[in-house]
Amino acid sequence: MRGEGRRALALALLAALPAPTTLLALATLPARADPAPTPLDQKQTELRGLQDTIDATAARRAALANEIAGIEADHAKLAAALIETTSKVNVSQAKVADIEKRLDTLGEREGAARRTLESRKAVVAEVLAALQRMGRKPPPALLVDPEDVLKAIRTSMLLGDLLPAMRSEVERLVVDLTTLTEARKAVQAERRNLDAEIASLNAERERLSALVEARQAALGKAQGAMADEAEKAKRLAGEAGSLKDLIGRMERDDAASAKGAAAARQSDAKLAAITPDAGLAAQPFKDPARLAPAVAFDKTRGLLPMPVSGALLRGFGDDDGLGGTEKGMLLATPVTAPVTAPADGWIAYAGPYRSFGQLLILNVGSGYYIVLAGMDRINVGLGQFVLAGEPIGAMGDGSAKTAAAVALGAAQPLLYVEFRKDGATIDPGPWWARPELQKVRG
Repeated sequence: MRGEGRRALALALLAALPAPTTLLALATLPARADPAPTPLDQKQTELRGLQDTIDATAARRAALANEIAGIEADHAKLAAALIETTSKVNVSQAKVADIEKRLDTLGEREGAARRTLESRKAVVAEVLAALQRMGRKPPPALLVDPEDVLKAIRTSMLLGDLLPAMRSEVERLVVDLTTLTEARKAVQAERRNLDAEIASLNAERERLSALVEARQAALGKAQGAMADEAEKAKRLAGEAGSLKDLIGRMERDDAASAKGAAAARQSDAKLAAITPDAGLAAQPFKDPARLAPAVAFDKTRGLLPMPVSGALLRGFGDDDGLGGTEKGMLLATPVTAPVTAPADGWIAYAGPYRSFGQLLILNVGSGYYIVLAGMDRINVGLGQFVLAGEPIGAMGDGSAKTAAAVALGAAQPLLYVEFRKDGATIDPGPWWARPELQKVRG
């Protein structure tokens, strides 16, 4: 029995030794590999997997089409579904980001464990030499899993094959191998979690895309008119000297934007005649059937949701890096993240503007405007009324650089958010719900 134990330990330690050109060959092939599948077997397995994926995708899309067909004629249900799905996408994106961070940390642990084993090359050689002196010729080196190495060493220790002088060194090797094995198992588990979460995220993105298409299709004939207004908006944007000038030109010279501004003024008049109660002020965004804001914008301080999940890079009043101060806030966002309306309002402008990328201006009433810039695409039209939390666009992959991204050297997509009142910029900070502000500040 002892001879067998020494043989197992010799095999284990030899496997941990470097090959002629490398130090360790851990995490490679198992000690006893199954027969390799033939090319035909592999092709058949790939085809079965592809067919299963095609069938599952077709079934999911058919179910999604049936669901949307049942709600697209109901404005309230469609709006509620849009807001709910966008929220799910944001939650799923946050989970993916968290898992990726944990994988980075685990990767560092695994690397540290490997380096520790590499640094103990001489100790491994000494233990192996001691076993050779016991009269056991070690077999040729094999590539095995570190967990198999660990099992073999522990077996030898249990059988009492180790000399007292060797035991302490081998016990330290056991600790190192245990650390490496546990780190590797944790990485594998997190990768499975990541795959599952990415699948969930992709499904929610697909649902969101279909819902956005249904919302815009529900506008019907207005789509043609919106396209004409969009061309006019581009011309006006080229003539405007500033955001303030652009807003003025749009609401004076663009019919759709002017219609939205008129609706905002009518809403302001109605809301001014209402004595708001505490319940209404605390829950202004609950009714998805509303076609105008439930409360005046200046009553929504501390209630607004952030337009995108991300991290705050610069806040209002911060140094802008050009000798001035920031007029809004700059958020680093996940790739292709959905952008939502922070408040109820009418689209006053939607399109490219100078070095801002895709820019959207939301008329939220009472002389207030919210500017969102840096998006890859916008999926709402001029004059359209949108609800707080409703998707209005999406970020890109960071490859199209806005002026802000170039100035910061940012690799991530950046969303610029600015609040304006009667033509002047104001601090958006007081309007955000506290949990939302805490998220972006980390």
